[in-house]
Amino acid sequence: MRTYAHRWLLATLALVGGFFILGIQAQPPKAAVPRRTIDFQREIRPILSDNCFLCHGPDKGTRIMDLRFDTKEGAFAVRKSGAPIVPGDPARSLLYQRIIAEDKGKLMPPVHTKRTLTTAQKETVKQWIEQGAPWKEHWAFAAPVRPALPAVTNAKWVRNPIDRFVLARLEAAGLAPAAEADRRTLARRVALDLTGLPPTPDMLETFVADKHPQAYEQYVDRLLASRQWGEHRARYWLDA
Repeated sequence: MRTYAHRWLLATLALVGGFFILGIQAQPPKAAVPRRTIDFQREIRPILSDNCFLCHGPDKGTRIMDLRFDTKEGAFAVRKSGAPIVPGDPARSLLYQRIIAEDKGKLMPPVHTKRTLTTAQKETVKQWIEQGAPWKEHWAFAAPVRPALPAVTNAKWVRNPIDRFVLARLEAAGLAPAAEADRRTLARRVALDLTGLPPTPDMLETFVADKHPQAYEQYVDRLLASRQWGEHRARYWLDA
């Protein structure tokens, strides 16, 4: 009995183990997770601003070693000891070398500043440099550039350049513009938007009967000149 039970137990364990191994082998390999692109303005500049700008920023009175990290020219300029940032190569980038230095005399930010970078922040800086260290100025300092008008299929619907962008997005989503509102509906919508109130009967009938090419623009001007428009705008400030 003992021999039979022993053999039965071994056979059962072998069978279960075989199924377990097959189950592991049958699982598909996990796809590699692509590394996300590091955003300079949102992730890198705050790190530099909080930890580097005091000694290497725009203030000449506190700047050390004539090194700046608030400008692209200063961050990428080649110095005698090397370049602070070498795009694509963290190991040769003095910035990365100093933030991971084990020697407290070389570690940045200096110990006496009571500022330290977290492991996650150091990894973010490393990934940013590996990705080529793309440097983007704040949008407020970038000269505006008029974009090219997108191509659209239903060009007859377009009345102004902005319409092209709206229509291009609609067509990309497989949608068509809604039908144009009648004059009464249009007058009510713009009045509610600008004054928070529907138009008076007199204003509405005047607009509906107005055949002037600039009737809508003139109607909007009358709404903007009303006391109700000022009260409606002020309400947002009062609510805030």
